[in-house]
Amino acid sequence: MPFPLIVLLLICSVSAFGQPEATNAQQLFDDGKYAEARVLYLKLHHSEPSDALFVERLGDVDSHLANWPQAARYYQRLTQLRPSDAEGHYKYGGALAMQAAQANKLKALGMIGEVRACFEKAIVLNPRHVAARWALVEYYLQVPGIFGGSESQAHKYANELSRLSPVDHYLAKGRIEEYFGRYENAEKHYLKAHSIGNSANTKKKLDAIRAKTKNR
Repeated sequence: MPFPLIVLLLICSVSAFGQPEATNAQQLFDDGKYAEARVLYLKLHHSEPSDALFVERLGDVDSHLANWPQAARYYQRLTQLRPSDAEGHYKYGGALAMQAAQANKLKALGMIGEVRACFEKAIVLNPRHVAARWALVEYYLQVPGIFGGSESQAHKYANELSRLSPVDHYLAKGRIEEYFGRYENAEKHYLKAHSIGNSANTKKKLDAIRAKTKNR
C-alpha cells in the first residue's frame, strides 16, 4: 500500500532563513524532486533537529528514494518526537518492512516482530487507521507460518476494515483469496469492491483477476 497523504504542520518557529528554505523544500517534494528536497531538508534538520516535520520529511524523501534503512531511522526518531502520532508508527513499520524485504533471511526474521508492533501501535493510537490494517493483512500473508504468518489473522484485519471502508474490506478479502490462488473467490470479492467503489483501482483489480481466472 502507498503512504497516506501527509498533513502539513504550521511551522511557527522557523527562522527568516528557514522559512523560505522550508517552502522551497516542500515545493521540490511536491514536484517529485526528492533528492533535491532531501538536501534542503537536511539543512533544516541540522538547524532544527527536534522539529518533527523535518524529521518526517527526511523519512518521506528517503522512502521515495528507496533508502529504507535511513528512512527507518528518521521515522523511528519521529515516533520519539511524536509518540502519540499513529502515522509515525505506521511509517516506521512500513520502512522497516521494506528494509526487511531486502535483507538476508536471518536479519529479516529479527525485524518482523518490530514491524508488526509498529502497525499494531498505529491502530491502538488511531482505531480508524485503514492503511495499518492493510499492512497487517500483508504481514500475516507473507510471513512464514512458523514465524507467525496466519491466514486467519489476515482475515481478522480484513474483516475489521468492513466497518471503516467497505471497498477496502472487499479488496483485502480478494487479496487474501488471490494470494492463495483461489481466483474465483477473489473475483467475487473484487466484484463487490468495484460495485461499491467503481474506481480505476477496483476495475484494475477486477480485470486482472478475471484475466488470471480465464488463463487457468
